[in-house]
Amino acid sequence: MTEKPIIACVGSTRFGNHLETSLGDLASEAIEAALSDAGLEANDLDCAFASNSVAGVITGQEAVRGQVSFKKLPLGGIPVFNIENACASGSTAVHLATNYLRGGAADVALVVGYEKMVHEDKSVSFHALETCSDIQEMAEIKAGLGPVAAKRSVFMDLYAQKVQKYLDSTGATQRHLAQIAAKNSANGTRNPLAQFQKANDTEAVLESREIVAPLTLLMCSGLSDGAAALILLSQKFAKSRKISGPVIAGSAIASESFETDGSQMRRVSEAAYAQAGITPQDIDLAEVHDATSPGELFAYEDLGLAEEGEGWKLVEDGTVFTGGRCPVNPSGGLLSRGHPIGATGVAQVCEIAQHLRGIAGERQVEGAQIGIAHCLGGQASFGTTSGAAAMAATVVTA
Repeated sequence: MTEKPIIACVGSTRFGNHLETSLGDLASEAIEAALSDAGLEANDLDCAFASNSVAGVITGQEAVRGQVSFKKLPLGGIPVFNIENACASGSTAVHLATNYLRGGAADVALVVGYEKMVHEDKSVSFHALETCSDIQEMAEIKAGLGPVAAKRSVFMDLYAQKVQKYLDSTGATQRHLAQIAAKNSANGTRNPLAQFQKANDTEAVLESREIVAPLTLLMCSGLSDGAAALILLSQKFAKSRKISGPVIAGSAIASESFETDGSQMRRVSEAAYAQAGITPQDIDLAEVHDATSPGELFAYEDLGLAEEGEGWKLVEDGTVFTGGRCPVNPSGGLLSRGHPIGATGVAQVCEIAQHLRGIAGERQVEGAQIGIAHCLGGQASFGTTSGAAAMAATVVTA
């Protein structure tokens, strides 16, 4: 039987603008919160998986980021593995730590995602995001866009092209995109650690400033700083300490394919479901990668919650709203909780674990037993349609 690591404890900073706070201080706050959540000590840790994507651009710390960020903590020289996989860095760290415990290499693994994206010069932040792609291709795209490329993340232009094709070929409309953004803003008001805690209705989303049609400002995630941490335990160690909690029942990851058609992310989610022995119909809640609101719409289909081209129907029938059959992004998602890219994947798993433990407060999904986290990272080539540079799915069960 495959080992199913227990999520013993979770911790997080509030996501937002932490311009004056160091990466190390953000990471330490999340780690200390996670340790205190289950009464563990730093000397219980066997290893640490440190997820960060753009510190090299934002702070200049290119190498040994984890070791530098954790040096104030009494970790006793445990191995620190530095993980970078664009926006899927945190999910990748969870995946690697899960398999490390499955293989018997450790009993207690710390996973921490931490990121600073806010910079006095916003062009530096945008450049950091651009490095999550083939920078030569990105330079050509920017040259074609002209002066507007300096005023926003070019990823928004690429998202807009994809979603417009979807709108043109399905029954989805811009209003569905706005309804998703409005839903997540309402969810964010119930999350004390969310970056944005103002509810916006559908009309406000539609009337907000256009970024690039059909995307408006409130359909797009902002720049965020923050950290999230969780601690995974082997079944043996958890039993010895009489600790229980949700488990990582399935974890899968892949890169975009240049040889296959269709959704590579759909194949990733199917692999995670197979490991967990479940189907999409068993999912009680999901945390997905809504860097833009249409990203959430695409995730419904990639996770098998809806058939291809029919994700918008889950918005119309209320399935993905609070109180629906499968609430999506009860945390507020990337749109409202925030998106410090190295921390996002870890924060998603932390959120699901809290619901499965029944400690999610006002945003609690009642009776939740199974959740899935979905995360995408970067783009190796803008010519492929099979997915992102990194795609991860993590199934968590009570």
